[in-house]
Amino acid sequence: MLDIRTYDAQAGGNVLYKALAHPLAAEALAGLAAGIRAAGPVAVYDPEGMFAMLRALGPDLGVLEGVYVHDTLRVGQESAAGPARALTDLPESGAAVVLAATFDGARTGERIAHLMPPGAHFVALDALRLPDGLLTVRERYLDKLNFATNHAFFRDADGLSTRLVTANYWSRYGAAAVRLWLRLFDADGAVLATWEETVPGDEAAIVIDSRAVRARFGLKPFVGQLFVHAVGVAGHDVVKYALDTYGTDGNRSLSVTHDANAWPSDRYANLPAPDRGEDVVLWVQNSHAVPIPAGAMSLNRMGRETHVPIARAVGPYETVAIRVADCLPDLAWPAQIEFRSGRHVVRPRYEVTGGGRTRIAHLNVERADLRPDPGIRDLAPSLGRGYLLPFPILDPARFRTIVQPVPMAESQADLPLRLDCFDAAGRPTGQKFLGCLPRDHDLAQDLAELGVPGGHGELVYDFRDGGEADGWLHALVRFVARDGGHVAETSFGAHIFNTVMTYRGEPQSYSGPPPGLTTRLFLKGGNGLGDAFCCLIYPASNPWRTESRTVLSLHDAAGRTLAETGLRIACSGSAMVWPHMLFAADMLERAGQGGYVMIRDTTCRLFGYHGVMRASDGAFSLDHMFGF
Repeated sequence: MLDIRTYDAQAGGNVLYKALAHPLAAEALAGLAAGIRAAGPVAVYDPEGMFAMLRALGPDLGVLEGVYVHDTLRVGQESAAGPARALTDLPESGAAVVLAATFDGARTGERIAHLMPPGAHFVALDALRLPDGLLTVRERYLDKLNFATNHAFFRDADGLSTRLVTANYWSRYGAAAVRLWLRLFDADGAVLATWEETVPGDEAAIVIDSRAVRARFGLKPFVGQLFVHAVGVAGHDVVKYALDTYGTDGNRSLSVTHDANAWPSDRYANLPAPDRGEDVVLWVQNSHAVPIPAGAMSLNRMGRETHVPIARAVGPYETVAIRVADCLPDLAWPAQIEFRSGRHVVRPRYEVTGGGRTRIAHLNVERADLRPDPGIRDLAPSLGRGYLLPFPILDPARFRTIVQPVPMAESQADLPLRLDCFDAAGRPTGQKFLGCLPRDHDLAQDLAELGVPGGHGELVYDFRDGGEADGWLHALVRFVARDGGHVAETSFGAHIFNTVMTYRGEPQSYSGPPPGLTTRLFLKGGNGLGDAFCCLIYPASNPWRTESRTVLSLHDAAGRTLAETGLRIACSGSAMVWPHMLFAADMLERAGQGGYVMIRDTTCRLFGYHGVMRASDGAFSLDHMFGF
């Protein structure tokens, strides 16, 4: 497993990780390491504890003489070269090179000049710094806004193309000159193209289409990954986007996934085993410039400790398709699979092929830091039903809706759950206790068995048969068209929704201190793939306002507001939203490619799922929405 620190719920993202993992920094580090290896033994001065991450993300430095620290409490602690030594011992090290693991080389070199071994050469990490033109906050290099980066699965091959869609939400926080630095890698990890794009201000749309990129650079068909670095941002260091995968040249495939998580994890979950007639591929994309050794990653049935190693090595930035059936040939849906990635990849994707179509979705980060919370069993009555995981129940006459609870923390041994269903008006339509499910369960509940109408369902904790909870409840939801068999699936987690009272940071989405929940959701346009739609759900752990006061505003690609309309959703109810039914045809035409709808509510927190439906062949996509 890579010795890197990436993200935790208390501290947030580790900026050093992003600074070292940036492709330009990785290139510079390779050159620096080559020079150090050629010079001879290296002593490392590690003033800020950076060296472990530097060593994990970089090539071999050659003979490592020792690691030196100035903090007496760190002396003797294990390091990459045995116990850490006192900085005062550096003059006797005999090193030919002293590497200071800091980006402030000039000042550090001056401060320890009197401690340098005779004839030793001093180097620091200044050569790894990004050019000033790629920095948002030049006066503070390890500022999180300097590394607003993310990865995207990107493909234009075999009748399938991809399209990244988002908007310049940074302009809302005062960013005036945002631009994107982009690098496209092919399946072998080679650089296909590096370029920049200027992002218009005032919440303008951002659309990067693989077909346009391929034409612009004269590329052959490719499967790989796109590295995105947003420069000049404000307010958010997270790059959020939706990613359409759509068929061309007669391919009828259509799916959508998203990302806002740019941090590698030890484990990922919600990888489904193949159903009858399906093939499931896990796309492993090395997010770093160091190779992944053969056997460093593995798959196992969720809840079982029999691990099947991924036998092949994966090169720097390489993209590899791992066929699930080759690793776990006896496993079939509704069994679940856990991916142990060793922190080598950022948000892996999986692709399901069946019936001549494919659908692509993402795995979710499995938390290593959570433990069961006894307080959830005894939540205050003012929190009502507590944690809810809402999801749409599409029209049962046209679709099957199937929900599968997924363990999403390493410590989750069981899932004590109930399913509550509601119609669009917020009236209860059905309920089922799912049991205290073991970690290796294979339950996939088809809502048709409950005979409930369209609307939405909510997974909630129910401890009647015991069990534990940590609040990190997740599920995979699969939607199957009855006519034509097209399938879409999505996954997300639970929150406490719309209560005046709070518990451990829940509910979220406050505008200022609680109470005062709000909603801001992004609904991308169909962009020529079909009719855009979303299902908006008004979940409530305890009764909140009787109705939402939702405003939907149509924006063109430049971010200009073209039209607005209002919507009222009943508490515990839902609404299907079709922009082509809400806004005049000429307004939608003016919105054009990249046009979108912002969904705003200052009275409650709504939860949404968005997608595209195509009438010509029944294809549709569906994933949960994100906000800015």
